[in-house]
Amino acid sequence: MNFEAVFKQIIGFFNKLNKQQRYVIIGSVVAIIALLAFLIVFTTSSSKTKSGYAILFENLKPQDAALIVQYLDKKHIPYKIPENGVIEVPQKLVQKVRLDVAAQGLPKSSTVGFELFDKNSFGATDFEQKIKYLRALEGELERTIESIGAVESARVNIALPKESVFVSKQVPPTASVLLVLRPNMTLTPKQIEGIKNLIAAAVPKLTPKNVKIVDQYGNPLGENDELTQSNELLKTEMLYKKRMEKALENKIISILSPIVGGSDKVVAKVNIDYDFSQVNSKATIYDPNNVLRSEQTIDESKVGTKPAPVGGVPGAVSNIGPVQGLKKNQVVEKYSKSEDTTNYEISTTVKNIKEPLAKIKRITAAVVVDGHYKIEKGKKKFIPLTKIELANIKNLVENTIGFDPKRGDSVSVSSFEFATSGAKGETSKTGKIMQEISFYLGPFEGVLKYLILGIILFVFYKKVITPFTQKMLEVKVEEEKPIKHEIEINEEELESTYDKIKELKEKVEQQLGISSNVNEEELKYEVLLERITKTVEENTEQVAKVLENLIKEENPQ
Repeated sequence: MNFEAVFKQIIGFFNKLNKQQRYVIIGSVVAIIALLAFLIVFTTSSSKTKSGYAILFENLKPQDAALIVQYLDKKHIPYKIPENGVIEVPQKLVQKVRLDVAAQGLPKSSTVGFELFDKNSFGATDFEQKIKYLRALEGELERTIESIGAVESARVNIALPKESVFVSKQVPPTASVLLVLRPNMTLTPKQIEGIKNLIAAAVPKLTPKNVKIVDQYGNPLGENDELTQSNELLKTEMLYKKRMEKALENKIISILSPIVGGSDKVVAKVNIDYDFSQVNSKATIYDPNNVLRSEQTIDESKVGTKPAPVGGVPGAVSNIGPVQGLKKNQVVEKYSKSEDTTNYEISTTVKNIKEPLAKIKRITAAVVVDGHYKIEKGKKKFIPLTKIELANIKNLVENTIGFDPKRGDSVSVSSFEFATSGAKGETSKTGKIMQEISFYLGPFEGVLKYLILGIILFVFYKKVITPFTQKMLEVKVEEEKPIKHEIEINEEELESTYDKIKELKEKVEQQLGISSNVNEEELKYEVLLERITKTVEENTEQVAKVLENLIKEENPQ
């Protein structure tokens, strides 16, 4: 498509229009753009401002809400209370009313801190000052504890015993804390310990051991007894189990949603059996391959003589023994000894094994998906998924959850019709109609909004802009006088002029004695030429237009 040529045609068409036509076209374009901007910007306003009301205050306590409502009634300011603790006023009055209400000291918080000492109270006793200090300290601690995300409100009570000069009679201070936790939220053991340390650090001589904390249900928090520790550990284990199961369910739904046609077409439930028992084991492993550590060899040898034994008949010679110096008494003696010692090292490995705290014993998953639908005889018929489709979905689920057959994991996938049941198990007629409309138009929901917007703009263009444009473009063109290629001459006037000239010419010729033969054609030509000359002089502009049109017809561009 040649955009340059189209652009030139548009410019040429625009140049041929007069000023009024150009103004109408430009005004129509601006009006359409303004309408589109209005629909885009202002039709997507939030639900808070749809009714013209906006939130003045939220999360108000009943006492503060009652005082604010009383002030609004006194000033005759309209308001709404859509839910507990929320007050709405007209949007244009929000900022002003908020400032006016704040000037009245509202909302008043039931928690007071060290602002109690902003005003000097003359004549206050020492006991009253101590009570004020205690209230201020409790209020500041409550505000600090309420800054924790899981705590909705807190109440702190501090018991300061009467001081005594005797050490044996001194009693340490104590504190009690009531915590109102937000829905579905709990405090970790570290957070509970932190609250205890926070309170103990703010009160002199107070130890974390003497700080007792309970929740809104009266359950003690942070106690070191076996029962409390077991309950806290059990809560932590159950919370961890639910989080992991929810994570696997979301994985299954996210991977199957594009296949089955949306997250509302699949339901997944996962159960994980954990072993939370903590086992520590020690193993000693001996290496069968011995390693030579040391080796020792000892060799001994000796050569010498020894006296010959004395024998024979007892007497002097036998008693005396052999006589030295006599070779016959020398006996040769040889001695040798060899000893080898080899030491081997036994290689050992000592392992301290600590099994994970949360060990998966088994995973089971159940998945239900919607089937296909087709229209037969004006009714919607449900067609369950085939075995091949169910097998493919099962493989996807197994890979998603980390299926392990050795662990005894199991996955079940079924296809059922997702239907909304009425009071008697049957959908109402209106529900069926809405279900069918949603079935057919559901995939095009995003396109329908823009289609409806286009229809509205088209109707507006046809019913408003087009009639207005046509009416504005109706330019009253002055009827131009028809341009005649030939000058019209009155025949009667021409005949009368011709007769007069003829009579006059004959009379002159008779007086002069000239022949009275008059050439009628020449006379007519002279009269016609004279008449045309006179007409041209009187209607110069018309004659010029006639000549211009003749030239254009002979030489068209």
